[in-house]
Amino acid sequence: MKLYGSTTSPFVRRLRIWLANVEHEFINMEIFEGEDRELLARRNPTMKIPMLDDDGQTIFDSRVIFRYLTEKLDYPRLSWAQENQLTLIDAVNDSLVQMLLLQRSDFDTKDDRMYFKLQRERADNALQHLDDLVEQGHFSDWNYPTICLFCLIDWIEFRNMHDLASFRHLLAMRNEHAQRIEATATDPRH
Repeated sequence: MKLYGSTTSPFVRRLRIWLANVEHEFINMEIFEGEDRELLARRNPTMKIPMLDDDGQTIFDSRVIFRYLTEKLDYPRLSWAQENQLTLIDAVNDSLVQMLLLQRSDFDTKDDRMYFKLQRERADNALQHLDDLVEQGHFSDWNYPTICLFCLIDWIEFRNMHDLASFRHLLAMRNEHAQRIEATATDPRH
């Protein structure tokens, strides 16, 4: 089993952490240029990471890869509440990744244009709801939704993509798990 991705992607990191005790090979790619970009284009029409190759079976998207591996490894399925939590996490991830790509393309994402305002509003609303859920104890177990939330918050800090000062429960959750071996081994800062 081969997991293709980059060390800086929060979508890839969540799977790397979740697969810490499952035998697999991680292939770190430079997804924006060169041979890795060509490989990605040939193997994955979405040209996004992560991508999983399981004996010739190629699976796209972190959420679909998670579901595929949950079935393959006979792990428990997520509840509908957990699925909704992942939707919130993915919405923030998607919005902020788009904003990062736009910044790297020399757009001023602090501009008052509708697209940028919508992304900031989505991130603020979802992060507030996630902060409330953490306070209520919904992310107290180290499971896939918690791993995904940890990766999101750590990535936001790593890329300085959003002011997290008012989300004290999210920051506390991130700090609680920051020294886990899986978290330190996959830290994009190294």
